[in-house]
Amino acid sequence: MNLQIWFLAMRPWSFSMTAISVGVGGALAALHQSFDLWLFLVTLVGAIAVHAATNLINDYFDYKRGVDRPGAPTTLYRPHPLVQGLIAPHAVLRVSLGLYGLAGLIAFYLLWITGPMLLGFVLVGLLASFFYTADPVRYKYIALGELSVFLMWGPLMIGGAYFVQTRELSPQALAISIPFGVLVALVLLANNLRDIEYDGSVGIRTLGTLLGPERTMRLYQILAALAYLAVVALVALKVLSPWGLLVFFSAPLAFNLIKALQREVPKDADARTAQIDTLFGVCLIIALILEKLLPLL
Repeated sequence: MNLQIWFLAMRPWSFSMTAISVGVGGALAALHQSFDLWLFLVTLVGAIAVHAATNLINDYFDYKRGVDRPGAPTTLYRPHPLVQGLIAPHAVLRVSLGLYGLAGLIAFYLLWITGPMLLGFVLVGLLASFFYTADPVRYKYIALGELSVFLMWGPLMIGGAYFVQTRELSPQALAISIPFGVLVALVLLANNLRDIEYDGSVGIRTLGTLLGPERTMRLYQILAALAYLAVVALVALKVLSPWGLLVFFSAPLAFNLIKALQREVPKDADARTAQIDTLFGVCLIIALILEKLLPLL
């Protein structure tokens, strides 16, 4: 087994979003005087296992349906070992199921530590991950992908990571998760904006194919603006401290990408959006840490 090929097949560059979501939940818990490094690391490994399994199972079903094939947009901007014939479809399915199994074992451990209330987070996360492209739901193909990504990397993952640390549900964690979840969803929206023509040709319904290029671009701009305005509102409402405004260090990246989108959708629009939400998320974690170490009046 060529580990490098499998590593690329799992799309490890996307794991930064998962690390940030778990990190935000952990940092907020630490702010509330409740943080266990071991539980944080276990949660992070479990979340990344689900993310890797999601990427593999998504590629598996897209390949089996002929959506991912030589010349498809996804093969032009990232390595796709399955389409390239470097790994076999049945092996991808087995490895993805193995990763789900690992995530399940971690979930059982965390349930034992934290109690049964975590089961809701676990079940929703696993089902949403698997049925993203799997029959009979396949909700990626009926324009629900962005909503799912928002919920998974926003309220579910941030709220779940917070719950593991504190054993409590938190309206504050829910509120803080919203702007980051929106930006993660914009990564998929940028992907779907770029692939409107191709997705339409293979019968996939996304927000892009339903709205068309102009309205999809407008939606992207509105949601990007709302993510930053939400942080301003959270600071004004004292849900976040003024340190939360550090996320605006990522605003120039967003502004430059929006200007580029007005001219032409770049092939790396999704990757550039991911850079925005990564910097935004890192700044958010730093803001929560600084709020604990250097509280502002």
